[in-house]
Amino acid sequence: MESLLQDIRKCTACRAQLPCPPRPILQASIHAKIMIIGQAPGRKVNDSGIPWDDLSGNELRRWLGVTKEQFYEPDLFALMPMGFCYPGTAKTGDLPPRPECAPLWHPKLLAEMTNIRLTLLIGQYAQKRYLGTAFNPTITENVRNYRTFLPHYLPLVHPSPRNKIWQKKNPWFEQEVVPALREIIGGMV
Repeated sequence: MESLLQDIRKCTACRAQLPCPPRPILQASIHAKIMIIGQAPGRKVNDSGIPWDDLSGNELRRWLGVTKEQFYEPDLFALMPMGFCYPGTAKTGDLPPRPECAPLWHPKLLAEMTNIRLTLLIGQYAQKRYLGTAFNPTITENVRNYRTFLPHYLPLVHPSPRNKIWQKKNPWFEQEVVPALREIIGGMV
């Protein structure tokens, strides 16, 4: 695993399409129990080099009901984005994750992490890739119907501050999904 992580961190496959030098950011261990597949690191995470080291990460940890220490314990949580490097900024947020990363590195990482008991799929890119034909027409439907994907997957919206509007429109998320998520995670950490 250590050799694979070194190879990923040296990856330059999409260098020409990135606004900054490549800086693949992830966390993984062969002992990890919970996989979190997000989109791609934002500017702040790119600068720090620490996955989910931003407001979105704070919200995600709140949803999970875990401390920073638990979250950054690689034997508990693997943090594997769809795109490992910061993709740049668009008009309304960051650009989509680079498409090269997931097919290049995910199968190799997943082959090493045989103790994963639950994978959280955050956002449309992770959900489309891993739910395949079970992907509903909207992320909202995937999240609302999260039980149908258990025990392997649990789809979530992105915990970005931009999604506060979505959360206000969908109070069932905080009332039903977050407590269920905390219960599931609590049984694993």
